[in-house]
Amino acid sequence: MRTAHAGSHLQATIFGIVRILAAVDALLIALLLFYAAWANLPLRDVLPFALILLVASVPAALPATFTLATALGAAELAHEGVLVARLQAIEEAAGMDVLCTDKTGTLTENRLRLAATTPLGGATEPELLRSAAMACDAATQDPIDLAILTAAGGGTTNVALPQRLGFEPFDPALRYSLGRFSENGAEVLAAKGAAEVVAALCLSPPDFAAEEQRLAAAGARVLAVAAGPEKGRMRLVGLLALEDPPRADSAELVAGLRAMGVRVVMATGDAAPTAAAIAKRVGIEGETGDAASLEEIDDPLRFGVFARVLPEHKIALVRRLQKAGHVVGMTGDGVNDAPALRQAEVGVAVASATDVARAAAGIVLTSPGLVDALSAVKTSRAIYQRMLTYTINKIMKTLEIVVFLSIGVIITGQFVITPLLIVMLLFTNDFVTMTIATDRVVPSQRPDRWDVRGLMTTGGLLAGYVLVLSFSVFFLGRDWLGLPLPQLQTLVFVMLVATGQGNVYLIRERGPFWRSAPSRWMVTSSAADLVVVVTMATTGVLMAPVALHVLLVLLVVVVLYLLVLDRVKLWLFSRIAFA
Repeated sequence: MRTAHAGSHLQATIFGIVRILAAVDALLIALLLFYAAWANLPLRDVLPFALILLVASVPAALPATFTLATALGAAELAHEGVLVARLQAIEEAAGMDVLCTDKTGTLTENRLRLAATTPLGGATEPELLRSAAMACDAATQDPIDLAILTAAGGGTTNVALPQRLGFEPFDPALRYSLGRFSENGAEVLAAKGAAEVVAALCLSPPDFAAEEQRLAAAGARVLAVAAGPEKGRMRLVGLLALEDPPRADSAELVAGLRAMGVRVVMATGDAAPTAAAIAKRVGIEGETGDAASLEEIDDPLRFGVFARVLPEHKIALVRRLQKAGHVVGMTGDGVNDAPALRQAEVGVAVASATDVARAAAGIVLTSPGLVDALSAVKTSRAIYQRMLTYTINKIMKTLEIVVFLSIGVIITGQFVITPLLIVMLLFTNDFVTMTIATDRVVPSQRPDRWDVRGLMTTGGLLAGYVLVLSFSVFFLGRDWLGLPLPQLQTLVFVMLVATGQGNVYLIRERGPFWRSAPSRWMVTSSAADLVVVVTMATTGVLMAPVALHVLLVLLVVVVLYLLVLDRVKLWLFSRIAFA
């Protein structure tokens, strides 16, 4: 069973925020109704006001907004060669802090060539190549087999061999392949595979450990070749070193993921020296372990490489990392990789993946290598930043509206805004909040996690500062400007629209608000909202008219106040782990 991961964190965050805001709304509306009964306010005025206030404050659109943002992100990733099979995978990729990856064809080019041969036991190089070719089958299209057959055939895969009686393809559990042939009336076997396994098929094999270590230390994949009449009586013919160089972009990928707080761990079936050499060349840090290490260690991230692992070990690695509290990504391409891809929070099927692996993964790459996985992480974190802006803004706006309007009635004994203006407020503010999904954002340099307490604390404190402005505008308009209630309600409406717009620009940037430019859609939406609202307020459409100069002064005051609040925001963001 999966542990809690980013997707479930997101779902819990959404419902956690909705529950908290709904509870606050219910409490304040209950206080409003109690006050209305005590002050003998007409129920025909109080009940519609309370109902519309409840509708305006509960963030019912929050789940839909997250879905829309991830759908737009999936479309953006599709243009970069990354297909999203599950929208939840985008959310999970933002929190991924460990990526487990295979070596062959993922970090390397998967273009094997025979780099060196070492005949043993008096065998010659032609004999070694011929025996190796007998343990291959071109029909499998296995890169190892094709590389050996090409070398043995002088540049072609057409090798003259005895009559074949049978062939056992490479089995990850047995770790060797075997061909059966009839030569001069007798059966001959030829095997190739992991050196220690093939050596066990031989009678008194020579010592080859030093030569195997030398070849593997250079990053080559070392195979042993044996031939003979039967298993247990075969002769070790020699060693083959197959070279599969790292992809040119692998080192850049590992460095890019490390810079974003994602640790890369290699899990491969190759021998430890070979895997360690490739890991060093691409920049993967950590010790080298094997499958047995998974059961012996407390901290899986002590190792950067796990060698000689089988598909079942990959799923065990994912579970160990998840148990340690990590959000795990896993790459794969074969049918046997499907369980690990399904277990990981971020299953990544590489370009050469089978249909089964693609079905199990959440993200499918269409280009060779893993560079596009870096794009997926960046895009996922950009979506997270947009949704973080939306969430904090929704918390601020909800608390500002429900606290100001309900407490305003209790303090003044008057409705500080009309139900019609509340409905209009919903429409005007929602235009700009919808454009958050298009905003220009900078992805964070660390994995993103959702935290309800931090979000509510941040949004609540910022809403408190905005409430100071809201009540100040109301009382100044009433006591200093002497506005009658209808005009005062118009002033409050314009103020709530302006602060709702300003809140988005205040919190969209984690640093100073001016550090990055918002999207064109966001600016256009805000400008259109303010122009329409000010025009309606000055001409008296659906509300009492207020002088233009009063509204312009109000907008200037809101802007100046939010500039000061930007400094408070920086202080809060530096001290509260809101995500």
